[in-house]
Amino acid sequence: MFRAFAVAAGLFLAAASSVQAQTWTIDSSHSAAQFAVRHMMVTTVRGDMGKISGTVTFDPSKPAAGSIEATVDVTAINTREAGRDKHLKSADFFDVEKFPAITFKSKRIDPVAAGGFKVTGDLTMRGVTKEAVLNVEPLQPTIKDQRGNPRTGTTATTKLNRQDFGVNWSRTLDGGGVVVSDEVSVTIDIQLIGAAPAAK
Repeated sequence: MFRAFAVAAGLFLAAASSVQAQTWTIDSSHSAAQFAVRHMMVTTVRGDMGKISGTVTFDPSKPAAGSIEATVDVTAINTREAGRDKHLKSADFFDVEKFPAITFKSKRIDPVAAGGFKVTGDLTMRGVTKEAVLNVEPLQPTIKDQRGNPRTGTTATTKLNRQDFGVNWSRTLDGGGVVVSDEVSVTIDIQLIGAAPAAK
């Protein structure tokens, strides 16, 4: 469920043509993996999955050859409700003592209309690995930070069935419906940082 998740991002392959093939690091302090799930059939609960980290490698002239590996530290899940967060970390949901991280490793990157990408990869959650597809927006134009490091970013989305990963706790409501829906929407906002050009 979770916007693995890392990471997302093979996405970033639309870099400007002036940028040569290189490896980018996910800037954890300016990136987020968030989820949204229906609760009791009447509202949507949103939360932050935890710190996201990883790397993205791509060549603007060969976007399909890019790759991404990302990790989300689910021990830091935060829905702004301590009791709910404790339950989500328990064996009923993510079982973070046994499975503290969600990972994503890309297998294929396909350009789509309007400059975006579909990134297919292996998402591992709670010890279960399933294929997931991330819908990635076009990469933002590259800028330089105050230290001369190039930066760019994008947003990726996907929808997952939590039951596929063994996250199956719920209860049936009187009159029909369930406490927690199976479908989970994931959104990943990623900022990437590259190495500053070597001094000549």
